[in-house]
Amino acid sequence: MAEDQSARAATIFDVARLAGVSHQTVSRVLNDLPNVRPATQQRVREAIAQLNYSPSPAARALVTRRTRTIGLITPDNVDYGPSSIAMHVNKAAREARYSVDAVSTQGSSEAAVRASIEGLLRQRVDAVVVIVAERAALEVVRALDMSVPLVASAASPRPSTRTVSIDQYRGARAAVAHLAELGHTRIRHIAGPVDAPDAAERGRGWRDELAARQLETVEPEHGDWSAASGFALGQQLDIVPGTAVFVGNDQMSIGLMSALRQRGLSVPRDVSIVGFDDVPEAGFLFPPLTTVRQDFAALGRAIVQKVLFALEDDAEETTDTPLPAQLIVRESTGPVDGA
Repeated sequence: MAEDQSARAATIFDVARLAGVSHQTVSRVLNDLPNVRPATQQRVREAIAQLNYSPSPAARALVTRRTRTIGLITPDNVDYGPSSIAMHVNKAAREARYSVDAVSTQGSSEAAVRASIEGLLRQRVDAVVVIVAERAALEVVRALDMSVPLVASAASPRPSTRTVSIDQYRGARAAVAHLAELGHTRIRHIAGPVDAPDAAERGRGWRDELAARQLETVEPEHGDWSAASGFALGQQLDIVPGTAVFVGNDQMSIGLMSALRQRGLSVPRDVSIVGFDDVPEAGFLFPPLTTVRQDFAALGRAIVQKVLFALEDDAEETTDTPLPAQLIVRESTGPVDGA
């Protein structure tokens, strides 16, 4: 521990870990705020001395000064959804006269997410935004007691005061309802990764809509969001009359459509397909793709608005309602013969 601390300046996280308290408690001790027990204050001060952590003006800026900078943590991939969210968070922050320091996690573990947060806190950001792509990041967001506001873009069946999201669940139900109303009775699902919160919420919507209509549920196949994985699954997917496929994102839909063409099957004559995201290319595919549109611009604005609200000294924490998703009907879906 001592050797590691000599290589870099100690952070508020380091002090909290050594003292066995939250980062917020360390902040209260540093700023001589009330409601900290004397024994706890003593442990914190001993940890500060042991780590040679100085509550200098730079350190105090974590909780007492504004740098007008938002820290943004993104997944270490270039998927359309997270990339779009990051772009619109940057735009909304600029409009609010804030700058953004962006970092990507090195891996998906809880330790990797914590390391990214620590790095941003050393840069004295006013708040941290996490774009959640895997469940591990969501668990970190739920567990951390931060000295600055922490907001996550994260789909979950349990919205919290720290999350902002687009309604993946109702978007998925709308997609399945559309296929069922076209007469499809066997609606398969190609889902995203099993550890992705967005994939879980879309899968939950698919299951619930099938159950509500008393339609058969066949366990979903899982891809990795890529067109290549959609193509691989499409090569082996069992297709019978009346089959439709709700796909977890548009990229996998593109791969699926290519595989079905290679197999001599026609979309939507033999198989109807609905995607998710409404990527810019979706309307120019052959056939144009029916999909669920996510308004990433609105999501970026909502995330930054929540950050700014959290920075107000007298702001009360509130749980936001997920933003709506919109079904966009194009030519990749059609009625079953005789429907």
